[in-house]
Amino acid sequence: MAEADVIRRARFAVAAVFAAHGAVTGSFATRVPWVQDHAGISAGQLGLALAMPALGAATAMPLAGRISHTFGARRALRGLMVMWCLALVLPALAPGLATLCAGLFVFGATAGMADVAMNALGVDVEQRLGRSIMSGLHGMWSGGALAGSAAGTVAAHTELDGRVHFAIAAAVLTVLSAVACHWVLQPVARADEEPPPHFALPPRAALLIGAVGFCAVFAEGASLDWSAVYLRDEMDSSAGLAAACTTGFALTMAVARLVGDAVVERFGPVRTVRAGGVLATLGGVLIVTSDVPAQAMAGFGLLGLGIAVVVPVVFAAAARSSDAPSQAIAGVATIMYASGLIAPAAIGQVADATSLTVSFGLVTLLATGLVAGAGLLRGQRAETKAGTPGLPDPAPAPPADP
Repeated sequence: MAEADVIRRARFAVAAVFAAHGAVTGSFATRVPWVQDHAGISAGQLGLALAMPALGAATAMPLAGRISHTFGARRALRGLMVMWCLALVLPALAPGLATLCAGLFVFGATAGMADVAMNALGVDVEQRLGRSIMSGLHGMWSGGALAGSAAGTVAAHTELDGRVHFAIAAAVLTVLSAVACHWVLQPVARADEEPPPHFALPPRAALLIGAVGFCAVFAEGASLDWSAVYLRDEMDSSAGLAAACTTGFALTMAVARLVGDAVVERFGPVRTVRAGGVLATLGGVLIVTSDVPAQAMAGFGLLGLGIAVVVPVVFAAAARSSDAPSQAIAGVATIMYASGLIAPAAIGQVADATSLTVSFGLVTLLATGLVAGAGLLRGQRAETKAGTPGLPDPAPAPPADP
């Protein structure tokens, strides 16, 4: 088989892995109200529990590079994806706060390590192709989240027991992930490459890049975890309509990410992220001023549209800012997952003290940070180095940002 065909097949395989990863997240997000009711916990306790996945991820993600080096990137990805998919059943089995926190910690740890592994392999395919594909890959993640949340909407509408729903989803996604990983390419190691450290801190150049991602991930995590609860509690919506709000949020993110590579190539990362920040801010304003479900759902849709391309742009910028892409990705991902760690607890605690409306005022404020911080991505989108053995010449660089 021609090398181009092998690389193209590997791209589809990595895209399928991204979709499966997103589907696990979407499956869980739409059933958060069910998990809360099943565990018998308050909004503040739910916020604490929803911080556990990010805490688990932030703890485990720095280990991902070492795991990939020890077992091989492809084998490590397969094992981590299988663990992540199977971990979906844990939240549904928790009868109370303590067990829910423990299950969600494991859930997040496997998610974070699989996230680092698949993004590193996505960057490898991008370099082999010589053109941007990271936004599209994250679009597949959002597409998977959409599919998972759509199935969750049906499950919520039919009042299917969460344990049954999660068991079916976990089984299907485990098989899909294991099969897709068979076609992923193993990156070629350099002869002088040393094993990565056990705990990879972000390179200095990646810290400011990660700050931009921090704002976007906070808004994304808050919306995925709390949009259904927001419509149920603030808008007095049905369980089906509340779950549909999360589905709509995932839909706008999926569509925006699927076309995001072309947008970033045309306008550059700074203009793209800055415009996205404006849309996200407008969406936040619609949410906090809404008095009918339709307006709140429109606000969540705009919020998803605005933040959609930020994370893939940040990952791509981080990988190209360092001679150790996996370490940079792991470090920046840890920063962004720290945002995910803060977001659920912050939303829940503020909601307990005031209301969910005030909580999403905080989300809106952080969305304005994308407008202010977009300039930090200036110059980070470097071309793939030409002349790399076995790789095609890179595509032309996108236009310079102002």
